[in-house]
Amino acid sequence: MSLQSLALIENWPVPTAATAVVRADGTVSGTHGPVGHRFPLASVTKPLAAYAVLVAYEEGAIELDEPAGPPGATVRHLLAHTSGLAFDEHRVMSAPGERRLYSNTGFEVLGDHVAKATDIPFAEYARQAVLEPLGMTSTSLDGSPAKDGVSTVADLARFVAEVQAPRLLDARTVAEAMTVQYPGTKGVLPGYGHQNPNDWGLGFEIRNAKSPHWTGSSSSPRTFGHFGQAGTFLWIDPAAEAACVTLTDRAFGPWAIEAWPVFTDAVLKELRTA
Repeated sequence: MSLQSLALIENWPVPTAATAVVRADGTVSGTHGPVGHRFPLASVTKPLAAYAVLVAYEEGAIELDEPAGPPGATVRHLLAHTSGLAFDEHRVMSAPGERRLYSNTGFEVLGDHVAKATDIPFAEYARQAVLEPLGMTSTSLDGSPAKDGVSTVADLARFVAEVQAPRLLDARTVAEAMTVQYPGTKGVLPGYGHQNPNDWGLGFEIRNAKSPHWTGSSSSPRTFGHFGQAGTFLWIDPAAEAACVTLTDRAFGPWAIEAWPVFTDAVLKELRTA
């Protein structure tokens, strides 16, 4: 089966776009566009980096609740954007656990923390721990683990298949990653304004009742994933037993705010009726 709704990306005002839908059993339900084209991921880098951090946790190199980042903060705080670190600078804005402050700096601190604990540069650790085992040969996390990843739809389809049916991690660890950390925490969702609560798991944003949002109106509250300022997103909807990866080469903006929810709703409708 090839989902007809995926062709909606042809109507988007972007030079290049590619997409894929992957079912919970790993079956690719459909693709559209150049799935082998390498796109900058921007913040879609974060779920990949988080998965590598969780591998380091399961290997015993780090603990989720060990100190990391500013005083009083832990690995868990950094993964959940509650360390108190500012968006793009090493400045503490609040006490750990108090506010959901979306922070690129926090993920860069995480990368340094794992590199120190494993004595392996983070990009190389991620390659060995996640990318190589999943056959993601066109993906790299060189530079900032918050925003400098490069990948393809084909590679990220392998990643979302892994998250839905984990082999690299214990299923309980992945369940924790998609569980709200520090429930009730307020914060700003970049591009969408203040959200109360602004729910987040371990490296994955959790939809719940957020409005406005970049997923669809029919996306289940359990949907989790990430979007990037490079015009990229991936979501996993456990209720639909499916995931979607979409990469473009146009920066996020009003076009995406308008197009993405319509696209997601069309995909979910087709999946339900297939």
